[in-house]
Amino acid sequence: MKIERVYNNNVVSAFHDGKEYVYMGKGLGFQKKAGDNLDETAIEKRFVLDDVNGSSELSRIHVTIDSATLSSVLKIIEMAEEELGRPFEANFYIALADHLQFAIERSQEGLIIENPLTWEVRKFYPREFQLAQKAVDLLNQDFGILLPKEEVANIALHFLNGQKDLGLNGQGRTLQRIVVEIMDIVRLDLGLPLSSDEESLVYDRFRTHLHYFAQRVIKGGNPQEGDSFLYEQIALNYPQAFATTQKIVQYVDTNFAQKVSRDEQVYLTIHINKLQESIKEKKG
Repeated sequence: MKIERVYNNNVVSAFHDGKEYVYMGKGLGFQKKAGDNLDETAIEKRFVLDDVNGSSELSRIHVTIDSATLSSVLKIIEMAEEELGRPFEANFYIALADHLQFAIERSQEGLIIENPLTWEVRKFYPREFQLAQKAVDLLNQDFGILLPKEEVANIALHFLNGQKDLGLNGQGRTLQRIVVEIMDIVRLDLGLPLSSDEESLVYDRFRTHLHYFAQRVIKGGNPQEGDSFLYEQIALNYPQAFATTQKIVQYVDTNFAQKVSRDEQVYLTIHINKLQESIKEKKG
């Protein structure tokens, strides 16, 4: 097999069965040029290049990424493929390498980027989240740094999107958007520092309820009105939480043209009230 392109000492491309592959392995490209024979015994990883854009992106990554980061990326990919039981394509490698390079640089500069999906990823994709934690531990050890906890969710999202059937695409992204935006409504309306209370049981239950509530919003349909007496009692007893619920009702109607049933409003109000009381108790 002949080398088509040399990216660096450890990465080259070559055609096989009519497709262009990226091959990785120690010394594969050392003192090599296009047309030289590829040492197939030294191949450690291979990816299919699906398009020209992928090739140009790979070139850019290998120009900017240093060999130490490349080595860590390869270890993380190998670990991910083993634990998830599936191979990843070249575009996943490109995206992950690019992200990790900047994550390391940000850490060294003391910059932190918040991820509003951290709770959802940890709760609903525990396998990818745990794998991302291992990746962060590996990077911390390799580079002598301490990546912020937010990076675990960031890397986990790459693992999710690298699995086409599991990634947060389409409906999944809409669901997460609903959860995050409703949480923002609650936080802003009640003036609650929810991010500091993410580990509480009350918070956990509320976010889990929102996840299934968002699923029902996406599914649509005509909700049943429910018990009017209970609805009226909840509105009377928890006026502040109920007022926040009405803003959620307006949000759902405006953005998704869906009605929120009385029963749903009752549950939302109860959850919001419990969350409010929990945070007040912590403040003393």
